[in-house]
Amino acid sequence: VQLQASGGGLVQAGGSLRLSCQASEGTLDYVFAAWFRQAPGKEREFVATMNWRGSSKYYANSVKGRFTISRDNAKITVYLQMNNLKLEDTAIYYCTTTLRQSYSDSPVDYSLWGQGTLVTVSS
Repeated sequence: VQLQASGGGLVQAGGSLRLSCQASEGTLDYVFAAWFRQAPGKEREFVATMNWRGSSKYYANSVKGRFTISRDNAKITVYLQMNNLKLEDTAIYYCTTTLRQSYSDSPVDYSLWGQGTLVTVSS
């Protein structure tokens, strides 16, 4: 199974983008799906995660109120809607999944990673 992230690009501050992450096969049922990001010279950081039902969602404080994670299990796709983008949101965004049945904001708890999609926010 592979995860394919897409939707990144160049956007002005205040703009919006929607990232998608589609699994090549199988199912996203029963897994937590998440987005992380990594800016140049920085460690990978947690952005958002949700359980397979979509009933539990968690966000990093830095994106709360601006980003929304969602999923379509029938399409085996996870989304990240990003609004009111800021310069500091510039990073490579990675989607990932874990079989853990509880929330985690640590990348070590996630086992399957996509290749990343670059988001660049300009002034």
